Amino acid sequence: MSSAHLPRMVDLGHGCPPVLRLGLATRGNTHLEARDVEYAVARGVNYLNWCGYDDGMAQATRDKPFDREQVVIAMQLGERSRSGAERELADALHTLQTDRIDVVTFYYVEEDQEWNEICCPGGALEALVAARGKGQVRIIGLTTHQRALGAKWAQTGKLDMLMIRYNAAHRGAEDDVFPVTKRLRIPVVTFTAQRWGALTKSTSDSPEEFAPSPAPEWYRFALANRSASIVLMAPTNRRELEEDLILLDDWRPPSPEEFERMAAHGRSVRRHAGGFP
Repeated sequence: MSSAHLPRMVDLGHGCPPVLRLGLATRGNTHLEARDVEYAVARGVNYLNWCGYDDGMAQATRDKPFDREQVVIAMQLGERSRSGAERELADALHTLQTDRIDVVTFYYVEEDQEWNEICCPGGALEALVAARGKGQVRIIGLTTHQRALGAKWAQTGKLDMLMIRYNAAHRGAEDDVFPVTKRLRIPVVTFTAQRWGALTKSTSDSPEEFAPSPAPEWYRFALANRSASIVLMAPTNRRELEEDLILLDDWRPPSPEEFERMAAHGRSVRRHAGGFP
């Protein structure tokens, strides 16, 4: 899976600037301030996945401490109807004080029924297509844990992007998703590279002397797969952000030995992961 060269940038198309493959995401329980987001952008991170709360990323977008045309702003959309999606998008544009959100993905679509609701007359897809026509949105995507369904929906031609889970403990996308998105030539954004921190910890199967790799190495592991267009980090605070950004000064794939060691630990974590498919 690793190679001698690790691509640093990716072209998403649709008028977006080239972006660093290591993206920054916020969550409702993270504590990044606007100055932390500004710091990340100054270091070269220019794919920002906003969680929808009025947080530090929202403040940074409002304050415009960076060249907006060189930064891609992404968000997830929870509404399924056209009217609801129109309201949610309008609220997001107002909160961020921007006239465009570059990437909007339908949030956690897990069943065919939800997809059908989004795509039917009066569904949320109509709102995003209209917004794209007005320049308010550039890329329409979908976030899901259901790999086979996500791949199927991507093949409808209605989506420009998929956003899925991918890490050393959950590698099913290598078979179910990446071959499809590669053929369709659509980007894939991946999340939970650390498997919610589990990959940085030992399991009951681990040898007593085993030392799990730290957080940046699990981003490196995911980035080693070129089919993962963007790998999102979601640090809780500035300290974790600075630790993650060590990658920018050591941009390389894992060695074959490192990769196999990490893959083996991923399999061990998977065995202890409970009900996650």
